[in-house]
Amino acid sequence: MNDSSEFDFRPMTPADIPMLNEWLHRPHIAERWGEQVDDETLRQHYFTPDPGAPGTFRYIVYRSGRPIGFIQSYVPAEDHGEWWPDVQDWSICGIDQLLADGDGLDKGTGTAMVRAFVERLFTDPSVMRIQTDPSVSNARAIRCYEKVGFRPVGEIDTPDGRELLMYCDREG
Repeated sequence: MNDSSEFDFRPMTPADIPMLNEWLHRPHIAERWGEQVDDETLRQHYFTPDPGAPGTFRYIVYRSGRPIGFIQSYVPAEDHGEWWPDVQDWSICGIDQLLADGDGLDKGTGTAMVRAFVERLFTDPSVMRIQTDPSVSNARAIRCYEKVGFRPVGEIDTPDGRELLMYCDREG
């Protein structure tokens, strides 16, 4: 069993871009995260300030001092273009993540990482719900989120295709 305290979420910096890009080219990630881009494109995407979405935060996840993944949180009620036009509730936080090492899949690491991040987000009393939206075909991710406490709400169409909207609500 993984202990959530073993994860360290360090804010992503421009120096992390080559590592993230290498991860994005790994087969188990490329099949879900899509198009391959260069370091400069990633740098512009992740480090060009978006005045409509100041509540987006990106992290490199460390375990035992070693980088193992990427995770981000965002406020869907902010302006994310075509992504969340109907979300008006500012107490909702969204997340996306990836586990860098394909050998770590199906061993509980991703679930423990997501659980630790969800616990971290819920330390903010203004966060009442966390949402995520894995592809409807990504059974591994759906199982991971269900183990953490997310429940399926329904299928939605997004700029990335058909996805399953899932919610995890604050307890109590």
